[in-house]
Amino acid sequence: MIDIIPAIDVIEGKCVRLTQGEFSTKKTYSNDPLDMALRFEDAELKRLHLVDLDGARQGRVINYKVLEKISNRTKLKIDFGGGVRSDKDMQIAFECGAEQVNVGSIAVEQRELMLAWLSKHGAEKIILGADVRNEKVSVSGWTSDKEIFLIDYLHGYKEHGIKYVVCTDISKDGALQGPAHELYRKVLGEVEGIKLIASGGVTTLEDVEKLEEAGLHGVIIGKAIYEGTIELGKLKRFLC
Repeated sequence: MIDIIPAIDVIEGKCVRLTQGEFSTKKTYSNDPLDMALRFEDAELKRLHLVDLDGARQGRVINYKVLEKISNRTKLKIDFGGGVRSDKDMQIAFECGAEQVNVGSIAVEQRELMLAWLSKHGAEKIILGADVRNEKVSVSGWTSDKEIFLIDYLHGYKEHGIKYVVCTDISKDGALQGPAHELYRKVLGEVEGIKLIASGGVTTLEDVEKLEEAGLHGVIIGKAIYEGTIELGKLKRFLC
């Protein structure tokens, strides 16, 4: 089985989607992200990937009230990311209802802080966000690419007990042209023992089937749901 994880990206409190992380491509799908979360819950989905895009751009958690509202009004298990760059941000995320926190930029730029969070909260609570372009890690809302190769990066954190990894191929994100199947197969082949979650480009149910067959732990689905290339009701067949 593969975890089906719908995505909600938030700008100024609204549910939006971008293409390849470009804010100029913003398209608003709902003025109230809770409405979308309730739709996901009605479709019997159990999880939610919630991203604070304002936070990612400004370097601090901003849309925590959206997290709190969805947490209070649904039973969805929420993994939250975007702008988590301090102990205070981490505390806000958990206090507002995050089941897990997705850490990206800080894991690259402040490794010791990431390891401290991993030690304090445990590997079940911290997700390593690995956003990549040409197999190199990107940070700060995908505005800065580092000379760090994905496989090396993942090995470095696996040694310290990381379990969950959300890997986004930026070139695929929001493009509705299929996910990075080859990249994910490479990661699973070279970094054993992690729970790899695919993100970016998922367009059809066939994409989900291929990811499941490849051994992915989960898949994040965003624009495909909003644009209707994947119907929520048809995702039930992947649910436990």
